[in-house]
Amino acid sequence: MNTIKIKVCSGCESSFNCGNISTENRCWCNDFPPIFNLSEAGDCLCPECFKEACMDKIDAYVETITPKKAVKNKAVSLPKTEMLIEDIDYYIENGNYVFKTWFHLKRGTCCGNACRHCPY
Repeated sequence: MNTIKIKVCSGCESSFNCGNISTENRCWCNDFPPIFNLSEAGDCLCPECFKEACMDKIDAYVETITPKKAVKNKAVSLPKTEMLIEDIDYYIENGNYVFKTWFHLKRGTCCGNACRHCPY
């Protein structure tokens, strides 16, 4: 299945690898939340520009969330990703992981621990 291609980022014009090596070893972009339609994503972005675009889109969505809207938010119904991504799901503060609103929205419920970024 080796379909790795070298592409040029439409954002910063740097070169990067894109594609699946096998069904088990998929492209790096599959680790990110599936929040873009192909038509709106435009041409491929490098990992750094793609992460920035995800952060921007997620931040804009999170700003629309109220506790009432959080219960039926779109993030909870997205396909689950394997890993957490720094600056999207969490950030590190004084050596501690701080989960962001997006992480809590994906979980779908409040855990009751009075989390700093709990949308519920």
